[in-house]
Amino acid sequence: MPISAPLDEAAVRAALRPHGESVMLPAAAYTSDEVLAWERRHLFAGAWTCLGRKEELTEGTHKAVTIGDVAVLLTFENGTVRAFANVCRHRGHELLPQEGVGNRRAVVCPYHGWAYQLDGSLRTAPGMTELPKDHGLVELGAREWNGWVFVNAYGTPPAFEHYLGGMAQLIDPYQPGELKLKARHEYDIQANWKVIVENYHECYHCPLIHPELCRVSPPTSGDNWDLPGAFVGGSMDLRDQAETMSLDGRSNGTFLEGVDRRSIRYVSLFPNLLVSAHPDYVMTHRLVPKTTNQTYVECSWYMPADVDDPTYAVEFWDVTNREDWAACESVQRGLESPHFRPGPLAPNEDAVYQWVALLASSYLDPSAALDNSVRMSSQA
Repeated sequence: MPISAPLDEAAVRAALRPHGESVMLPAAAYTSDEVLAWERRHLFAGAWTCLGRKEELTEGTHKAVTIGDVAVLLTFENGTVRAFANVCRHRGHELLPQEGVGNRRAVVCPYHGWAYQLDGSLRTAPGMTELPKDHGLVELGAREWNGWVFVNAYGTPPAFEHYLGGMAQLIDPYQPGELKLKARHEYDIQANWKVIVENYHECYHCPLIHPELCRVSPPTSGDNWDLPGAFVGGSMDLRDQAETMSLDGRSNGTFLEGVDRRSIRYVSLFPNLLVSAHPDYVMTHRLVPKTTNQTYVECSWYMPADVDDPTYAVEFWDVTNREDWAACESVQRGLESPHFRPGPLAPNEDAVYQWVALLASSYLDPSAALDNSVRMSSQA
């Protein structure tokens, strides 16, 4: 039997009605600690969650991370990232404390000294007369795509290529794996992680809160895609006088070869990576839910190596981000009101509908939704 989320089933199914008839998810999806705990296990640990960039790992080291509610050990050796359960095979002690980093080419349990190679194999077991067979670390799914590292902490991941689906053809031309990190901002947003993604996927709000964005991109421009994969996305166009998304519409960077110079692609891979591809840079938002109403957001700008000053892009998006964060925090406060009732979606919020439908399907049956053999938006 599927392990459904602790939400009212009828309220969840109301979000799965065809676009134009559906309503948003119930307030508990954004405010319940029990729902967030379920999401940590089934939507973060159970999916392919982005942990950051491979280039930020150091050869011959290992580090502890938490994905959802699962402690994970990452190792990096000979250019290969691998993921293991952060659990000693002897008595279950953590091999590294949460967020700890090891600089040796061996992982040593601090409890009884059992040591493991970076490939997960057991190296030594002090005090044992024989080295226990088949007691290497439990390996988890780890994949790299365009420089980003993804891990499935549950141990039974959907096939990554199938999960990524059509997102690859949209983002691969920008070759983000070849770009270099030029700037990074970190934000703590007082809103549920899903509110942030929903805001990202519509520009219905842009005329009212984003004057800077509207000066360089018509808020009603572009289209949303309906392609296979556990992602949602669409494009927006640049105005005739604009070269890129910046406060004056000018680019001080280097334009990327082989990409559309007149549009921006906004794509999110479920559950936590938002990729915004511009003619001259790629920006990402990586989300980590902290509580029901607090989300850590890591915003990064990637550009060609020869770009010295990313300020033109960073200034624009910091202004735009902060406008969005204020709106998201206000939405969160509204969701926490006893008077909130799920409302309908406007016709131009079809990408939000796709995202909410994917969530609703996951709440009913996470394994089926994350396998994602059928696009949720096909119901529209």
